[in-house]
Amino acid sequence: MIEASIILLVVFIGLLVSSTPIAVALGFASLIYLFLFTPIPLEQLPDKFINSLNMFPLMAIPFFVLAANLMTKGGLGVRLVNAANAVVGGMRGGLAISMIVTCVFFASISGSSPATVVAVGALMIPAMLRNGYGKDFTVGLAATSGSLGILLPPSITFVVYGIITGQSIGSLFLAGIVPGLIAAAGLIILALVVSRVRKFGAAEELRTMTFSDRMRAIRSAALAAGLPVVILGGIYTGVFSPTESAIVAVMYAAIVSLLIYRDITLKDLPGILLSSAKTSAMIMFIIAAGTVFSFVLTLERIPSDLAKSVLSSDISPFVFLLIVNVLLLAVGLFMETTSAMLILVPILFPIAMQLGIDPIHFGVIVVLNLEIGMMTPPLGLNLFVASGLTGMNILRVAKAALPSVAVLLVTLALVTFVPQLSLMLLGD
Repeated sequence: MIEASIILLVVFIGLLVSSTPIAVALGFASLIYLFLFTPIPLEQLPDKFINSLNMFPLMAIPFFVLAANLMTKGGLGVRLVNAANAVVGGMRGGLAISMIVTCVFFASISGSSPATVVAVGALMIPAMLRNGYGKDFTVGLAATSGSLGILLPPSITFVVYGIITGQSIGSLFLAGIVPGLIAAAGLIILALVVSRVRKFGAAEELRTMTFSDRMRAIRSAALAAGLPVVILGGIYTGVFSPTESAIVAVMYAAIVSLLIYRDITLKDLPGILLSSAKTSAMIMFIIAAGTVFSFVLTLERIPSDLAKSVLSSDISPFVFLLIVNVLLLAVGLFMETTSAMLILVPILFPIAMQLGIDPIHFGVIVVLNLEIGMMTPPLGLNLFVASGLTGMNILRVAKAALPSVAVLLVTLALVTFVPQLSLMLLGD
């Protein structure tokens, strides 16, 4: 019914405009639709809500969140920064490269863009400013480099996509590696060019660092950098599943942080567990509400009708992917990553499959688009994090990040139209 679809969308959009939390907006719009337009008893809504979380792969989310918090609190950021500085910090633009490299490693451990910006930015931004790097360049690069967390495994966003579409989470993790490294390489090239043009120098204390000190810093970070190797190695060799890898990550993080690095103690664990529980609960609430909303969209036949409409117009995969990119970039201006995925993927995914687009490749495109959304106002989360770290105005941070965002857009174009970049590690 067209009337029902219009009311559903008007209620949902109206709630979003009124600053209602996204999970509440999704759930309330679904409730109104079910009450007005279906004979389904409302008593089934709580059952649907709870059952949407009764899936084994979802267990990966709270465990990855806990592993990230353990490693973050356990001095991981400091060790990774010191190791990266020891390798490249003494060259022109070296501190900028060091920040990008550290973000790559930290992102591949935390799977969280905001956490990466906080952990690495809090250490590297003051160091770069002390050594003559421009503030706008430094803050913009920090915010963008941190956004790599959503693309590199273990990415919670890939977990959510895999659950929505039924795709292999392990394959999605592998598919994100090459695009993530391409984005990082592009940011490094940008940093080198800007540093040379603006004559940003090297940190003197890092230039004169002895070889033994450099090796000590690298060895200190070896265990921290080993976590993504353990996770991906175990998944790829079949030792454990992606969901089981999250539990392995927690065990690894706990052993390294508590027994080896000893930067946290047993007294710190209750606070870490509580923080992880709050973050996980927020994500789960959004997923549950989004699943109910997707169920309502299916009842209203919006995905299937839209797919038929698009396919009847004889659209090509090339044009469809262009439309998807524009749509997701626009949605990223106003909507948080998980919420956008829960709303749009059930609509766009069937069309992509009908057009013969690889589902893993499509997942990387979706995640990369939403990664860029983390950098675009008014709701770019990384912009708010960087602003909070430095006291800079949000719009100034957004403007400072434009060159870095341009690098991500070039990466998006490459990944969109060269599927092999996403699929090469899968052996397809």
